[in-house]
Amino acid sequence: MQTVTFGSVKGAFGANVKNVPLGTIKKLVQDRGFGFIAAEDGVEYFFHRSALDRAMSFDSLVGGERVQFDIEPSQRGPRAHRVRPA
Repeated sequence: MQTVTFGSVKGAFGANVKNVPLGTIKKLVQDRGFGFIAAEDGVEYFFHRSALDRAMSFDSLVGGERVQFDIEPSQRGPRAHRVRPA
């Protein structure tokens, strides 16, 4: 099993609350409703438009946006979900 370190989110008093994967929207397939995130750990994660937080609109993404996300297992390997602005 590979251990990966992600960026940290600071709590109200500066304490690390949770390790959160950070990355950049790399590629979008607008007509199919999905895209890929290039994460800081060097892995590329698939995401579906339904995985976006309410603060983000798939139709307004152009690529290059900084995001944080969670990782969940899928039949085709790990994918991003709860994708939100970083």
